[in-house]
Amino acid sequence: MSIQPCSEPRCAPRSRDGGAIELLIRSQPKDLGDFEVRRVLPARDRQRVGPFIFFDHMGPARFAPGRGIDVRPHPHIGLATVTYLFDGAIQHRDSLGFDQRITPGAVNWMTAGRGIVHSERTPQDLRREGSALHGLQVWLALPAEAEETTPSFVHHPEADLPRVRSRGASLTLIAGEAWGERSPVETASQTFYAVGELESGAQIALPGDVPERAVYLVEGEVALEGETLSPGTLAVVRAGARPVLTAARASRVALAGGAALEGERHLWWNFVSSSAERIEQAKRDWRDGRFPGVPGDPESIPLPSD
Repeated sequence: MSIQPCSEPRCAPRSRDGGAIELLIRSQPKDLGDFEVRRVLPARDRQRVGPFIFFDHMGPARFAPGRGIDVRPHPHIGLATVTYLFDGAIQHRDSLGFDQRITPGAVNWMTAGRGIVHSERTPQDLRREGSALHGLQVWLALPAEAEETTPSFVHHPEADLPRVRSRGASLTLIAGEAWGERSPVETASQTFYAVGELESGAQIALPGDVPERAVYLVEGEVALEGETLSPGTLAVVRAGARPVLTAARASRVALAGGAALEGERHLWWNFVSSSAERIEQAKRDWRDGRFPGVPGDPESIPLPSD
């Protein structure tokens, strides 16, 4: 997977008049064969929002019987991955031995650290019947001191996550602390991540104590301090602003951000690191078979050519 830079008119910097929106990023469609994703981050004018360095909107897609996704085992370093589904299911397997069905509303937080390998496939029962898939997949760059941490995987069922409800708005707090609630998900740096639904006319105030914040519109129509967002758009919020999000009709949104990480991050294929040399080492390790395998899933994705 190669990362393409953002090009106009995909990125639209806003005026510097003190408004709430610093930058609008329109997602880039990517055809993956059986389904489509909309890639949001990284973009030319913005690599990260807080620790979020990669942001994909998957689907919505519908698979005929016998079809599904088959993301063969592939490696990661220097990041954490989070898959959050609205519809469908994905079977996660990794080199630590975890075999977990990802279902809507649950959080599956995989920390790659010094290196992990995993696969993502449509479960066999859904493949037989035909199924849908719709969700978000994000990567969070790790702080420099945690890039070589021990890899881990943690599953949080939907019932364990705080649900914030207010006048037609209902949001799941995936990570961080906001609106008087705190998520049980442990993160390596200050992180804020929430996903939810707004009825027509509903309003939600973005937390003001999160250093970097963005709003992504999954579906529907919302306004952020008077600026209308279209589906597939990420609005990066200006530091210090305290905007209110208003739904013009029933909508689904994701709110993401956190503290900015120090220094540069290199991103190549599935690898993230503050060190370009570490990326090169990861390339050699994958090519030469030094990453661990995934029990029960012997296939693998070859190292891409530069």
